[in-house]
Amino acid sequence: MDVVVVESPAKAKTINKYLGKDYKVLASFGHVRDLPAKDGSVLPDDDFSMSWQVDTASAKRVKDIAEAVKSADGLILATDPDREGEAISWHVLDLLQKKKVLKDKPVKRVVFNAITKKAVLDAMANPRDIDEALVNAYLARRALDYLVGFNLSPVLWRKLPGARSAGRVQSVALRLVCDRENEIERFVPEEYWNIVADLKTVRGDAFEARLVQADGKRVQKNSVKNQEQAHRIRDLLEGATYSVASVEAKPVRRNPGPPFTTSTLQQAASSRLGFSASRTMQVAQRLYEGIAIGGETAGLITYMRTDGVSMAPEAVTAARDAIGDQFGTRYLPESARHYSVKAKNAQEAHEAIRPTDFTRTPQSVKKYLDADQFRLYDLVWKRGIASQMASAEMERTTAEITAAKGGESAGLRAVGTVVKFDGFLAAYADNREEKQPSDEDDDDGRLPEINQGENVDKDKIRATQHFTEPPPRYSEASLIKKLEELGIGRPSTYASTLATLRDREYVTIENRKLTPEAKGRLVTAFLENFFNRYVEYDFTAELEEKLDKISDGSLEWKQVLRDFWKDFFAQVEDTKELRVTNVLDALNEALAPLVFPKREDGSDPRTCQVCGTGKLSLKLGKYGAFVGCSNYPECNFTRQLGADAEADAANSNEPNELGTDPETGEPVTLRSGRFGPYVQRGEGKEAKRSSLPKGWKPEDIDLEKALQLLSLPREVGAHPEDGKMITAGLGRYGPFVLHDGTYANVDSIEDVFSVGVNRAVSIIADKRANGGRRRSAPAALKSLGEHPEGGGEVTVNDGRYGPYVKWGKINATIPKGKDPQSITMEEAIPLLAARAEKAGVKKPAKKAAAKKPAAKKTAAKKTTAKSKTASATKKTTASKKTSAEAEKSDS
Repeated sequence: MDVVVVESPAKAKTINKYLGKDYKVLASFGHVRDLPAKDGSVLPDDDFSMSWQVDTASAKRVKDIAEAVKSADGLILATDPDREGEAISWHVLDLLQKKKVLKDKPVKRVVFNAITKKAVLDAMANPRDIDEALVNAYLARRALDYLVGFNLSPVLWRKLPGARSAGRVQSVALRLVCDRENEIERFVPEEYWNIVADLKTVRGDAFEARLVQADGKRVQKNSVKNQEQAHRIRDLLEGATYSVASVEAKPVRRNPGPPFTTSTLQQAASSRLGFSASRTMQVAQRLYEGIAIGGETAGLITYMRTDGVSMAPEAVTAARDAIGDQFGTRYLPESARHYSVKAKNAQEAHEAIRPTDFTRTPQSVKKYLDADQFRLYDLVWKRGIASQMASAEMERTTAEITAAKGGESAGLRAVGTVVKFDGFLAAYADNREEKQPSDEDDDDGRLPEINQGENVDKDKIRATQHFTEPPPRYSEASLIKKLEELGIGRPSTYASTLATLRDREYVTIENRKLTPEAKGRLVTAFLENFFNRYVEYDFTAELEEKLDKISDGSLEWKQVLRDFWKDFFAQVEDTKELRVTNVLDALNEALAPLVFPKREDGSDPRTCQVCGTGKLSLKLGKYGAFVGCSNYPECNFTRQLGADAEADAANSNEPNELGTDPETGEPVTLRSGRFGPYVQRGEGKEAKRSSLPKGWKPEDIDLEKALQLLSLPREVGAHPEDGKMITAGLGRYGPFVLHDGTYANVDSIEDVFSVGVNRAVSIIADKRANGGRRRSAPAALKSLGEHPEGGGEVTVNDGRYGPYVKWGKINATIPKGKDPQSITMEEAIPLLAARAEKAGVKKPAKKAAAKKPAAKKTAAKKTTAKSKTASATKKTTASKKTSAEAEKSDS
């Protein structure tokens, strides 16, 4: 019997069925070890030696693999067919060699691009050795990401409080988003006019023609600059006679695009399905690993981490057969289509993403898939089969029309496009799915019959004013496309890079557009001023090229690290001499449009409008940067960085008066401080203050709402059991009710003002009955099944602080941005293991026959174990305290 090691348990189960009883397939659950987030994991002075750490969960899996190998005939490493997969195989092999369980047993490496029986059996028949060049490329990337993250992030913490991390690819992606925002802010709209004539043929058929020539000059989109020019041309056209100067109809062929790569799939899923990059990869992973169809599990798509656009010859043949069967021979080109990659630094070692079986149409498998899986598979299947179909044939008709009035003339053009043969467009239920930016005239439709030399009649002339618009903010799709064009990062890591930017709160995503937060722009400005080389697009792309050369064996990986580290370390050392005032001066200059926007009255935007003499500047506090006055503490004006500063006085600690409290006669004001907007009654240290609750906007606050907030905490009534008062208020963790030291959260701030005694008593009773929780544990959103280690099922739940996975007494938070409904067992297990290790929680025990324990001995062991766990946890916490935010990996 041979032991086969794959990455995921879902894949292991399927592959074991294919291979049979002569093989035992075990899962590594991804990487089995990594560089610990502490100083010394990579030692440049020791020729970049690397110290690896196996976490608790992985140690158990490696032990299981080692035990199985002891009694096996050989080891087959069948992890994913990419650099990360090669690295996992290398790690597993290295650990097994150190355990001395392999001895002289044969070790083989196999890869399969799809989880189908044929693909797996073919791979098993063609083993190879571990690709050392790919492993070296992984080691170089991992070391670089560690060195950048672990050395640059602490610089940010010291010089820029509130900043969380920097990374080799992450910071360059953030710079792209920030540079686009700078473009938008600098953009000055320009006026232009469009002039269109609604015309009719002598037979009464209507069509429209656009102005293309006036005053003997060609008219482009922005040529007509103002109303005067537009009206002069309109007056000419109003009184002109129109004749058709020429009519030309010519055939146009439109070819299909290649099958999907990782990045083009992410782009298409974003623009057409509204999926984030990470969501796309999660769904694609399930389609790749396999879906149960008719009692058998099979992978529906090939491996989803690739930048190749070619399909295997047998897949091309299968696609052509399916085209002939499903669409007819008219849709089949004479010869197969071949594609090449245009993206910078692309490697074509793997196939494109395609269906594993083209006869398995989306509709035929719909009942086995959830909604997201079906939509993504539909996208992949259509793109894959369309890539081998015939071109679409169209006819584009262009009519040139002359407008003459006296000695003046103008030229207009009417364009119509007609699809003569739909070709590959037939693969799409909605042809608009494949519309490309260059096809802007394709929707003009068919022109009526127009003959050269005939006159046409004017119906109406339309002159409309427009203004140029700034470049759009990046979406996830367009940012991925830009990164790929520049050759920055690898397609397989774009999803995690974007997730990191969002989780670090460097960007927000609203309406699928990426907007840099003030914190993100601050970090970018700092890096551009003090680490400019390492956020340059060309430098990052050149480093990416070197890493690719390591992959093909043409460059020595440690030499790349030596060359990088020499200059980078010197730059890091130089920043130790930086004074905070130097940093602030540079940031004040770089971020002036954001920090000190122009004022409507034309006054100096850096002059404090509260005291009138102080100068505004960035300040650094415990929670990050803010804007403050140089006359502090005499002038206590502050403003959050990035807040609307057009009216500093209104948004500052200078009172924005809302009215007078009728009971006390004191003024009630709205202010903005370092931690956000708040209301205040009175002046001085004794003034009553209240922050605005979540969801309340400063512009909506009036005297009535301010007085409501300032009246808190509110007495609800006496508790019927002990007579002690129940109060309701707004605290650090939101709205609450309080009785005898027990706080219980309520659903909204409105409840604070309306909750009665009976409901308050019930809420507090629930909190006490559930060990400090407001309500009993919520029902599970879904069950992931029995944990592989036993101890009960793993469930996905939704709690007060967000979704989490639960196993026994272990609750592990699901990462921000991750859809709880999509999480799988293999994703949940590492989260639970990490949580158990961090909290020192004992894992649920497997069910076993009851035994009579020796009470005293057991108790003593438990006490000793508990003290050891507490000690280990304390040490681990201390060692990780300064490094927790170091960037783990960008790419």
